[in-house]
Amino acid sequence: MTIIADHPRPSRAGILHLGLGSFHRAHQAVYTAAAIQHAGGDWGIVGVASRSRTVVDAMHAQDHLYTVATIAPDSTSLMIPGVHTDAFVGAEEPGRVVSQIADAGIRIVTLTVTEKGYSYSPSSQALDLDDATVRADLGGSDPRSTIGQLARGLQARAAAGGEPISILSCDNLAANGKHTEKLVREFLQALPQAEGADALAFLDRAVTFPSSMVDRIVPATTPELRARVSALLGTHDEIPVPAEPFTMWAIEDSFAGGRPAWEAGGAVFTDEVGRYEQMKVRLLNGTHSLIAYLGALRGVGTIPEAIGLGEIADAALAVLRGEYEPSIEVPSGVDIRAYERELFERWGNSALGHRTSQVGTDGSVKLRQRIPEPAMLALRAGEMPHLIALTVAGYLSCIAPLPGFDPGAHAAAMTDAARDRLQALAATARDGRELAERVIAEQQLFGDELAAQDSFIDRVGELIDTIRRRSVDAAIADALSASQTTTKEMQP
Repeated sequence: MTIIADHPRPSRAGILHLGLGSFHRAHQAVYTAAAIQHAGGDWGIVGVASRSRTVVDAMHAQDHLYTVATIAPDSTSLMIPGVHTDAFVGAEEPGRVVSQIADAGIRIVTLTVTEKGYSYSPSSQALDLDDATVRADLGGSDPRSTIGQLARGLQARAAAGGEPISILSCDNLAANGKHTEKLVREFLQALPQAEGADALAFLDRAVTFPSSMVDRIVPATTPELRARVSALLGTHDEIPVPAEPFTMWAIEDSFAGGRPAWEAGGAVFTDEVGRYEQMKVRLLNGTHSLIAYLGALRGVGTIPEAIGLGEIADAALAVLRGEYEPSIEVPSGVDIRAYERELFERWGNSALGHRTSQVGTDGSVKLRQRIPEPAMLALRAGEMPHLIALTVAGYLSCIAPLPGFDPGAHAAAMTDAARDRLQALAATARDGRELAERVIAEQQLFGDELAAQDSFIDRVGELIDTIRRRSVDAAIADALSASQTTTKEMQP
């Protein structure tokens, strides 16, 4: 098979990327291709898949090339980034991850390992020293946790001469740069002093951890997309990536060893990354979760189908406008109303087919990043965030339904590390209130502050019972009726 990049390819790598999934290949790789085409530079990417060989094997077979299919309702355009110089599986070669970070030619390590890939305790936000993989990494084994790989790699880099390097998280974590740095430092501090001291001094001297916010909807690749792209290309591509036309990347410009000209691809370098992050994680991701859980419970398989149902669109607008928006500071120069209208257009992109089961996956981690602060802001003001409560009720109804309630095939297709634990709690719960109490208060799944909010727990329990005894439509109507938000100001 022959796939040809439409621009000069980099001869050497300057970036190591951990998390060689679809999002990276449709986002950072595309920006890097634009940067190289605009300004040149040795900014090729070595991609590291966490465990699966699927993408790695296909990358090797296809000369590290693949297609990004940008899908709009009325058109599909193809581009081939052509920026990867190599790829391997981190779980198979953990020592190679360390040596690559130590390589002086690598000046940036980027990460898309998802929120759950950082080995930290959600309650304390500290490195989870009880995690078996972290303990093994601290004991001297070839590191297998992301934080262990970063820390051991920086330790090896310091010993090899200590060329400057930057670690750039692209995951949905609050202040992801600072958070990553904190966890790496905690790992090094947990080592014997003689072992970790040089690496800590190296961090102070020559390592930066810029924060960033990334945004692009990238659904899973389907056999249908693979066939369609291969037909358009005239040759077979085993690993094409579908993506929406919209893309955004806001980055803190703090790079110790230089960086690509990512602004050539439209990246924004700003000291307001935190504001972009709030806007995306709450308005886009928080609302997206609500749409996914309600859609799955209604029996629809895609986000466009879900948002096409009037009651779900109303609920999405109400949570976005009335409960998430008051909790954010809008970045300078952003027209928030235009941004909101664009969100509804993105969710309604029927050609993209983003699945409710994909968006609803890993809610136990994702929702903890999205809902506690906006919910607490409303509760402190004496207001009940009815639609955020509905989000939690929808999530629990999908992942841990009460006995006798079948949430349907799309909910069953969602994966979640907490599913077994939550289902065990649901199996003996007498009603929604008891389930909500066990999950929110006793398990503190969404943090310690919400755990103490009896009124919120009561409301979640009421909505779980409404979903089970009546219908998800009845629960939506209940939450909308109780909400003080008007949806008349803006029609999506």
